Amino acid sequence: MNDQAAFRDGARQLESMMGEELARGDASAQTMLPILRHLISAQDNSVFSDEILARVRGMVGDLAGQLLAAITSCRSDPEALADDGSQTALLGQALIDNPQLLTHLHGLALEWQLTERLQARHALDPVVPPLLQALISSNDPETQDTAMRFLAAQARWGQAQRRMRLPLTELPGELLHAALMALVQLDGENPRWTADCERAAAEVRARFDEGVSRIGLAAQLILALGGGAQAALSVCSAGLALFLSALGLASGQERDHVIFSTHEGQMARLALSLRAAGLRTGAIEQEFLALHPDVLLPEGFGSIGADRAAAILNSAAGRTDAF
Repeated sequence: MNDQAAFRDGARQLESMMGEELARGDASAQTMLPILRHLISAQDNSVFSDEILARVRGMVGDLAGQLLAAITSCRSDPEALADDGSQTALLGQALIDNPQLLTHLHGLALEWQLTERLQARHALDPVVPPLLQALISSNDPETQDTAMRFLAAQARWGQAQRRMRLPLTELPGELLHAALMALVQLDGENPRWTADCERAAAEVRARFDEGVSRIGLAAQLILALGGGAQAALSVCSAGLALFLSALGLASGQERDHVIFSTHEGQMARLALSLRAAGLRTGAIEQEFLALHPDVLLPEGFGSIGADRAAAILNSAAGRTDAF
């Protein structure tokens, strides 16, 4: 009985410790967004790496340019929209001021950074990891087709990231809407501008299908795996893109939140997410070895079950709104 009581006490202490570490990581993440917004606007690289800031700035500028180009293409006199750079800068700032959009772009920059690290560390192909190769060879024509389309989307995304760009139609639906609204508000009191924006938005939305975006196709592939979806919870098998989508679906978290859990300051969230997704301790240790080879799980982590890990994550869900 004393042994059982000691075990329960130890488990409670570990859960408390993991919850506290999760809270500290979330608190740190909440401070990152306003700092990132300031540094991008101020052209300051003193906190975030040059690579991350440059990539986020590049994607913001590219999105702003695509939005203004959409306006130009809808006008009968495109010369009337000649931009000396000021409109692009103003629209870029409006995009930066949207916390959800900035969080998403930051997450994509982190995803690409980790993708390159995994390629260097484990020779993991950023486009065709082993699991995707297997899905392309599937006997199911629908799975095979989805896998091929995801491969093409992942290849295009990698090329865009190298160029620090992001197609508008790769944004999630709610963020695409926010970007279009930022375009309208650039000169919202001008009736002609508003009318042009409406035409441009209609044209962009006509081309938009979230289901055929890279992230949409990744989700389709994970769902197609059904009971075999746990195979995607091995980053060295699935590749980072499918791994992140699978972990988000299995742990009940937004994909962007899962991306941030791979950061060094979010080890508790990553461990709890993997446990909530159903991985055993040995498998979780393998994922840490691939992602963070210098980090060990806390002693006794195996005492935290999947349901308890999910509950701890859910208790912190309100804090992640500011990621």
